[in-house]
Amino acid sequence: MIVDSGLKTGQVILATGGYDHTIKIWQAHTSTCIRTAQHADSQVNALEITPDKFIIAAAGYQHIRMYDLGSSNPNPVINYEGVSKNITGLGFQEDGKWMFTGGEDCSARIWDLRSSSLQCQRIFQVSAPVNCVCLHPNQAELIVGDQSGVIHLWDLRSDHNEQLIPEAEASVQDIAIDSDGTYMAAVNNKGHCYIWVLAGGVAEEPTRLSPHHKLVAHKRYALCCRFSPDSSLLVTTSADQTARVWKTSDFSELQSLQHDAKRWVWDAAFSADSEYVFTACSDGIARLWNVSSGTVEREYQGHQKAVTALAFRDEVLHYN
Repeated sequence: MIVDSGLKTGQVILATGGYDHTIKIWQAHTSTCIRTAQHADSQVNALEITPDKFIIAAAGYQHIRMYDLGSSNPNPVINYEGVSKNITGLGFQEDGKWMFTGGEDCSARIWDLRSSSLQCQRIFQVSAPVNCVCLHPNQAELIVGDQSGVIHLWDLRSDHNEQLIPEAEASVQDIAIDSDGTYMAAVNNKGHCYIWVLAGGVAEEPTRLSPHHKLVAHKRYALCCRFSPDSSLLVTTSADQTARVWKTSDFSELQSLQHDAKRWVWDAAFSADSEYVFTACSDGIARLWNVSSGTVEREYQGHQKAVTALAFRDEVLHYN
């Protein structure tokens, strides 16, 4: 149980982080901040909650810090060090056995969470800074996007890797795969979103990608892409001050989400029922949007600078 917070581990967890060197934990349905954790020394580049909801991990400059969600301790309980430059992305294997990260040191890394040594177990080196990492739902392939525009498919079973370049001279900013393992999306610094249909990926068979669609999703730099839990929607965010929601049935635009503040939208996450989407914005506010109406349902105010990362885990929650 989180002490003095009113939130039990296993319930809904919304976390935000950014340039003010703090991580805030919120009651999603009331927009009340129930806890602030200190992320000293750097901005928060990415956040992820472990599958058991006991720990939240924050990627920063040269480190990953882990915070205990079952404690009121504002300081990290575990620190993973030994990485140069910014860590840009992270996530967890579905059983919480290992963590994966990517960073500006031109590498993706696998960390065994069951080991007491806190040492990196495997390193995948590329020739440009890594902007994003994404684990296939089969838990056996890591997709790595870099600043030179290359997408690397690293098969963790065989250590084999393949590369593709969706667009020349365009930095890959984020990659997502839907929960069914049907589609992969990638957004770049030109505002374009590429979609592939996936096949294979079971047993020892590597995943095969077939180009499916190109979206001119944004007018400026795209920053994030996420599929909804039911795989019916895709959200993309951008420096053009919008988050856009697309239907995966035909990849037509369903909704354009833009606040009057008109600031960069850095990150996004869907609710478990796929009816709402959270966004993180440069004005220091995270917002909960109703996808069908395109309206703001909640605002999460408290950060002093840009909110650049958010993480959300729930079962199914109704916000009305």
